[in-house]
Amino acid sequence: MTDQKLIGVDLGGTTTKFAITTADGEIQQRWSIDTNVLDEGAHIVPDIIDSINEHISLYQMKPEDFEGIGMGSPGSVDVKAGTVTGAYNLNWKTMQNVKADIEAGTHLALTIDNDANVAALGERWRGAGENEPDVVFVTLGTGVGGGVIADGRLLHGVAGSAGEIGHVCVDPHGYLCTCGNHGCLETVASATGVVRVAREMAEEYSGNSSIKKTLDDGDEISSKIVFDAAKNGDPLAIKVVDRVSYFLGLALANVGNTMNPRYVVIGGGVSAAGEFLRSQVEKYFKQFAFTNVRETTEVRLATLGNGAGVLGAARLALN
Repeated sequence: MTDQKLIGVDLGGTTTKFAITTADGEIQQRWSIDTNVLDEGAHIVPDIIDSINEHISLYQMKPEDFEGIGMGSPGSVDVKAGTVTGAYNLNWKTMQNVKADIEAGTHLALTIDNDANVAALGERWRGAGENEPDVVFVTLGTGVGGGVIADGRLLHGVAGSAGEIGHVCVDPHGYLCTCGNHGCLETVASATGVVRVAREMAEEYSGNSSIKKTLDDGDEISSKIVFDAAKNGDPLAIKVVDRVSYFLGLALANVGNTMNPRYVVIGGGVSAAGEFLRSQVEKYFKQFAFTNVRETTEVRLATLGNGAGVLGAARLALN
């Protein structure tokens, strides 16, 4: 293992996180900057370059002290070319030559990948994946993303779309997804999907329920409100969580039957529901999984939280 340090960059639409780590993933320094998306995102890469150079100087280090930089980015990432397209939350309307620009500005090698893939690497390396060679990570946030590591390698597929777990179809006659298909996992298991399921079920529910009352009063709910209500025994919320867990368990069983990973790790904001969610998803996972998969693949909760992205990015720099 190299004695050189690694730099991880987790690029987000609001904040860009940085970390300097050892080669085995111990974080030695971390910081963040605001992501400036003005002027079609023209300031983002220069700000990243300036921040890296500033901190290398601040810590009295030199470029040769580092193995390289790893970076996770939203959008469609061409891993070989080091370019990003379609990162609309960054206001990037054209292809960005991120690798070439950052390497020129820092004199360090850069490896870049999609942010969901990078978070998967982080959880596999230093989190719930325990550095096992076969790990699937699914992140439940505003959407549903994922990453697949098989035999220690992150899978990309022929066009970079491997691990699009959010677009596994769980209900062919279900809700319309932003991708144009119906019944994608994202439509029912994301934060917005949970609310959508709750709204539909509330229309048909006639009993007492705090979330039904909230919706009937014209007020907003969130996935957290739904899960908290279910934990407190709200009968409608319990039904909503059961339906969401059913679809999530079904999708993850299909992924498990395809990949047979050691761990399927659930992360993202919705996973803050914790063991209450995990145990119900596991119930349906075991119902739909092939016998051998049921006995060898374990459903786990992510442990790194927001740190998964920056650690996974640092791990990229080792490749």
